[in-house]
Amino acid sequence: MMTWPAGSPPSQTTTPVYTVQSPQNTDVEKISTVSGFSPYGSPMNRQGHVSHYHHDSAAESSSTPRFSGPLRNEYRSVQVHDLDRIIHEDDEDYDETDGPNEMRRRKTRFCLWLLFTLVFAFTLFCLSLWGVSKSFSPIVTLKDMVLESLNVQSGSDQSGVLTDMLTLNSTVRILYKNPATFFTVHVTSSPLQLSHSQLILASGQMEKLSQRRQSEKIIETKVIGDQVPLYGGVPALYGQRAKPDQVVLPLNLTFTLRSRAYVLGRLVKTKFQSNIRCSITFYGDTLGKRLDLSKNCSDH
Repeated sequence: MMTWPAGSPPSQTTTPVYTVQSPQNTDVEKISTVSGFSPYGSPMNRQGHVSHYHHDSAAESSSTPRFSGPLRNEYRSVQVHDLDRIIHEDDEDYDETDGPNEMRRRKTRFCLWLLFTLVFAFTLFCLSLWGVSKSFSPIVTLKDMVLESLNVQSGSDQSGVLTDMLTLNSTVRILYKNPATFFTVHVTSSPLQLSHSQLILASGQMEKLSQRRQSEKIIETKVIGDQVPLYGGVPALYGQRAKPDQVVLPLNLTFTLRSRAYVLGRLVKTKFQSNIRCSITFYGDTLGKRLDLSKNCSDH
């Protein structure tokens, strides 16, 4: 029999204690727990290693929150559900703002805006043309008038009343100039009337014409009075039979000249109007001669 010294305790085999830190990957922990293997692939020691491993894992689990398998699946399902809800809400917003109806409304608004812009630009362009054309007013100058014949004789009017009858032939020359650089003007006129006081002695109609841009023309118009009853309204003509060279007869020549320019077809039209009035004094010895009208006429 073997004895030990009194002060010496019996020798014991000590097992080293290992501390295993749980990895962050919970899947590894799950595999190690279910399959019976350590995280590093070696079998677990039933007496020491397992208890220490679970003790350390429990300690770490107490300090670090973990999710079990079903809880993780539930968490993932919640995340997927929230993501689907966000996508669904985004789709609803897209449908509300960028759906077919909204796109149609946007196209309609764009077409209306484009149409309004084109109409406004075209209107502004037409107004600009109209304003520019107004500065090219035609120039009307009365050149002269020739009193070719003047004859007074006794007669009767249509009702048979006896009175003096006047026959007068004259020619009026008008210089018409179109200074415009980009349009033609169409010219018409009211009847040219030659009168003494309120009595009309002769009249004539000017022919219509179209005057091209930057051009001018002299217009000759016949002003004629045929068997015009005087009814004693022209005392200056009483002595015409005896002394025709001494006749002094004040006359007025009046008419309205209208000009129309088609600047942009029928869309832009410009109108000009001149009211001409000339004061003339006819002397018997000037019969058949030209009377200058350039200084005796006015536009009002």
